[in-house]
Amino acid sequence: MRKKIIISVVVLFLVGTLYYLSTFNIKTIKVNGCVLSSEDTIREAIQERMIMNNTLVLYIQNKVKPIDDIPFVTKLSFDYVNKNTVSVDVYEKSVAGCLEYMESYVYFDRDGVVLETSKDKYDNVPYIKGININSWQLGEELPIENKKRFDSILTITQLIDKYDLSIQGIEFTMDSEIILRHENIEIELGNGNNLAIQMMNLGSILSELEGKSGVLYMKEFDSENSTASFKVR
Repeated sequence: MRKKIIISVVVLFLVGTLYYLSTFNIKTIKVNGCVLSSEDTIREAIQERMIMNNTLVLYIQNKVKPIDDIPFVTKLSFDYVNKNTVSVDVYEKSVAGCLEYMESYVYFDRDGVVLETSKDKYDNVPYIKGININSWQLGEELPIENKKRFDSILTITQLIDKYDLSIQGIEFTMDSEIILRHENIEIELGNGNNLAIQMMNLGSILSELEGKSGVLYMKEFDSENSTASFKVR
């Protein structure tokens, strides 16, 4: 008799536990930190890989086997909010710029290493013009023959990140001069010999030109000559 009571208690406990766990169904996935990725893309990727529609199972699943194959995403961090809600922090790859290759965009980091390719062009990533590539390998450095231009690209993208500049485009002209694009402003930097001092001062100059359209001439801007001129279009 005692044995039957113990078994009944255990069964009731297991049934109760399973019932309680079944109430942990996912109703809301909060997504934070998206810049290149969209929140909908992240949610879809999570839902496609879920073993069960359960907040606890999803949390444990990501601890055991993290989702690591979403474009531009380094990792996802899951936080348990309540029985029906999980919060996901998105950590994206540090993209420095992109080049166009065969109707796609090749995205690379500050060291020139290829991160991803996409048919989509993201506005908040500098688009490089005047540079051609014939091939590329994911995870390897871009094979750009013009070493000087390649070094200039890396220097510019690193300085953009360092000084938190909003630059939408980087262009090399036929004369190998550099032009940056910030909203409706073209920034002429010349041959690139003074990039460090030019980029260090660019943010403060652009703040004074906010909302304007035209050409900012900084070709002669260096450590001895801190004068820039602006021509309104």
